[in-house]
Amino acid sequence: MAREMKVSGVEWIGEIPVDWNIKRNKLLFVEVNNRCENGNEHMLLSVSEYYGVAPKSEKVSDGEFETRAETLDGYKLCQSEDIVMNIMLAWKRSTGRSAYDGIVSPAYCVYRKKADIDTKYYHYLFRTDIVAELFKRYSTGIIDSRLRLYPDKFMGLNMIVPPCDEQCQIAEYLDQQCVYIDSVIEKTKVSIDEYIKLKQAIITRTVTKGVRGDREMKDSGIECIGQIPSNWDMRKIKYIFKIQKEIAGEEGHTVLSITQKGIKPKDLTRNEGQLAENYSNYQLVHMGDFAMNHMDLLTGWVDISKYEGVTSPDYRVFRLIDKDNYYSKYYLYLMQMCYTNRIFYGLGQGVSGLGRWRLQADKFLNFSITVPSYEEQEEIADYLDKKCYAIDDLIAKKEQYLSEIENYKKSLIYEYVTGKKEVPQEYQA
Repeated sequence: MAREMKVSGVEWIGEIPVDWNIKRNKLLFVEVNNRCENGNEHMLLSVSEYYGVAPKSEKVSDGEFETRAETLDGYKLCQSEDIVMNIMLAWKRSTGRSAYDGIVSPAYCVYRKKADIDTKYYHYLFRTDIVAELFKRYSTGIIDSRLRLYPDKFMGLNMIVPPCDEQCQIAEYLDQQCVYIDSVIEKTKVSIDEYIKLKQAIITRTVTKGVRGDREMKDSGIECIGQIPSNWDMRKIKYIFKIQKEIAGEEGHTVLSITQKGIKPKDLTRNEGQLAENYSNYQLVHMGDFAMNHMDLLTGWVDISKYEGVTSPDYRVFRLIDKDNYYSKYYLYLMQMCYTNRIFYGLGQGVSGLGRWRLQADKFLNFSITVPSYEEQEEIADYLDKKCYAIDDLIAKKEQYLSEIENYKKSLIYEYVTGKKEVPQEYQA
């Protein structure tokens, strides 16, 4: 039997169940701004678009870093069931309900319930796409990185208010469903990581050992490469490649980005990433050229260009000296292996491993790499093309499944927190 609905009177909300209400946040929450005196005595919490609110120490492994503040004195106190919001990233779902008593950044906002509501329901509601878009619309700032959802704007927003007992039912039901969905998501991510590692292992073994089975081996003289077939040579990159730097001197060329998915034309109309006022100072890249981001050896990459265009003058463009004896696809696999295995990273230098970590030209050119016969270079590249295609196809299917599961989770949460679906009877108290 269809649920009886009514018009909410709020455009972004649309219809809601007849026994639900609409109220401004100021009737549901009060901002609290209590500061701690002895910060180190409290649990430090962080808020993220990915997991909501959690102890900071539990999430450092997710790519975050411990706070660099000299003291935690003056941080904001929050209690279990409070809503914590990073006002700079509210539009990216960096909002959540705390399950802990602790402290948060003084730049965050802490909202405590002042009405008979279940804040776990609002945790789910505030992190939906539709509310994130609402938060973005009412945030103040010129560009996304400068947006702020200030308390007065947040408090003035209309919000959905189901009966409190139904809020609890929705939150508990979503907790149960999301535990299962999250376990599927995590298993899928682990499976994808395993395929990625398998691909990396196959590439590493093949470009350093070949595909011709067991044979006599010798020490390469390079620890990170190990033993190589006895009929292979080791040569410095400077004898195989030459660095080529041709400044365009004019506008109008296709601007190329070096990403971990390869060299791609940059869409300048989207205003994403680093943009230059003048691209005439960029360097030319021709089809078949190698280009690498040697400025960041953790997230940088190397690829062979399929395009004519220009790229940053700070990047490195180089090409084979002798294409009759060196097969470009083999050396692409070898160069990419040097990124994934952190070999280039080990040769780099810079102020900090957390910032720019560069591979200087002399270090690059004087690094020795494997040189099989041209025939075997082709064999290896063809073998890896087939192997990598098969693994990439499996990864793509896993990623598609992951996307579908994540979208299903979003849809599930949206449908229940907005009243489009009712919690099944067997889950109701």
